[in-house]
Amino acid sequence: MRPLRACLGAAAAVTLAAAGTTALVASNASGATSALSNRWYAAAPYLMPLDNNPPDAAAIMDATGLKAFQLAFVLAPNGGGCSPTWGGTAAVSSDTAVQSVINTIRAKGGDVSVSIGGYGGTKLGQACADAASTAAAYQQVITKYGLHAIDFDLEEPEYENTAAIKNEIGAAKILQQNNPGLYVSVTTAGTADGTGWFGKQMLLEAKSQGFTPNNFSIMPFDGGFSGAASQTSALTNFNSILQSTFGWDQATAYAHEGFSGMNGRSDTGEYFTQADFQTVLDYATSHNMDRFTFWSLNRDRQCSPVDNNGTTSGTCSSVAQADWDFAKYSVKFAGVTPPTTTPTPTPTPTPTPTSCKTAWSATAVYTAGNEVSYNSHNWKAKWWTQNEVPGASEWGPWQDEGAC
Repeated sequence: MRPLRACLGAAAAVTLAAAGTTALVASNASGATSALSNRWYAAAPYLMPLDNNPPDAAAIMDATGLKAFQLAFVLAPNGGGCSPTWGGTAAVSSDTAVQSVINTIRAKGGDVSVSIGGYGGTKLGQACADAASTAAAYQQVITKYGLHAIDFDLEEPEYENTAAIKNEIGAAKILQQNNPGLYVSVTTAGTADGTGWFGKQMLLEAKSQGFTPNNFSIMPFDGGFSGAASQTSALTNFNSILQSTFGWDQATAYAHEGFSGMNGRSDTGEYFTQADFQTVLDYATSHNMDRFTFWSLNRDRQCSPVDNNGTTSGTCSSVAQADWDFAKYSVKFAGVTPPTTTPTPTPTPTPTPTSCKTAWSATAVYTAGNEVSYNSHNWKAKWWTQNEVPGASEWGPWQDEGAC
């Protein structure tokens, strides 16, 4: 799922290791709420808090009963280094915007997990020298936000880098050891066979390091899938891979298996409706799977027009729906019945109309952070680009900043 060299040194890693089991306790003392049940972290849908027209988390909680959110994505800095940032641009160390979102969620009795990696961008496992320095960078995120859960989204292009995956898995193991009770999920690409060669190599790396997270989740979309039947078949095949890799029986494998879907239209033009989500949810619960999540809450809204002119959007689903229809399946997975009536919404200020930036030009060169307008939306460049039309690909160089 979507979107260099000065790493923390050995001294920082030694300090972290010496902190040992006090790391999570210390972060809780800084203001975090008590942990939710693991089932809620397993049900947390992805939310981009800074991009893709972020929805109001409080309104989603009121409308659906959702309590947990998977915030995405933590990356290495675009300019280089081994320190955590949001999306490669906003340093975690100085962040106040995401912290405000977390505070709002926690004030309503919810909590968050943070996801690292995703599709595109430079990951900390690629930028940091080793597993210890990678873990030290992630520990900054855990401590800053008082986290009880973290997700390692290991996919293209990072999971093709053997050294980077070794760093990520090693970091996950260190964090698991140094933060007792930390919920750790590992998310990777799905195929009809369960997962591909690189996904299987990642599992073997985990086995070789003696690392077992709460779950390994696959993303059965963007790979020639067609509805829920193809997804449940992939989940069945992935279960067999987990059994053969780790020597687990079927039930143990399902207890460490997760599903991470994409609501509505996928990047490659597949469509997954509410009915598909219900079918996969029934499969997950009947097999006692550990996780059911999706990409993303930013997209859990109906486009206008509904089919979004045959394109995939980061801010709506391209299928007919009411707001937050797909979030309700996560709520059901957590074991809660979503509200049947619409509650009084959390008051939100009337948005101020956004002015359009300078129009995009096919001949201009843009670098990370440059802003343009195109097709009545503002767009921000995520990296160097020229003659790539904003919105042509959701995971391309342009970040949709909303209508203008």
